[in-house]
Amino acid sequence: MAGKINFLGHPVHPMVIVYPLTFFTLTVVLDVIYLLHPSALVGTLSYWSIGAGVISGLVAAVFGTADWIGLQSGTRAKRIGLWHGGVNVVTTLLFALSWLLRHGSPASPALVAMMVSFAAFAFSLIAAWLGGELVYRLSVGVDEGAHVDSPSSFSDRPASADKRS
Repeated sequence: MAGKINFLGHPVHPMVIVYPLTFFTLTVVLDVIYLLHPSALVGTLSYWSIGAGVISGLVAAVFGTADWIGLQSGTRAKRIGLWHGGVNVVTTLLFALSWLLRHGSPASPALVAMMVSFAAFAFSLIAAWLGGELVYRLSVGVDEGAHVDSPSSFSDRPASADKRS
């Protein structure tokens, strides 16, 4: 099944999920750096990284929801997709909570705010694995005719063209 919302022949959801994953990972890295060497700059960067992650996560959720709605009911993909989306909601809510806890003093985050972001990051890894299960095991978002010699998505030929026997 291809994605429900596509751009230049590819589903949009996998294109945009890199942003919240990057910002949330950066947040955790910055929090670890802050714990080792407290710095107002690092604390502030972590605060804004969470904000960018939460906002981009909401954008990714729109496209993921559209793809999930398009999945056939009663399938394993529909069930895994629901778990994937649910865990991502928990992840985003936890990061949003961490962001809120930092709001009063972004330059010097409290330990509890960082612990919440660490927990959220653990959830993000679970969500990422579930997303991988959808794509790599269940072929969600993959063109049904795809193969290693498929023509470019910029061409007007289907992915199944040029398939060798």
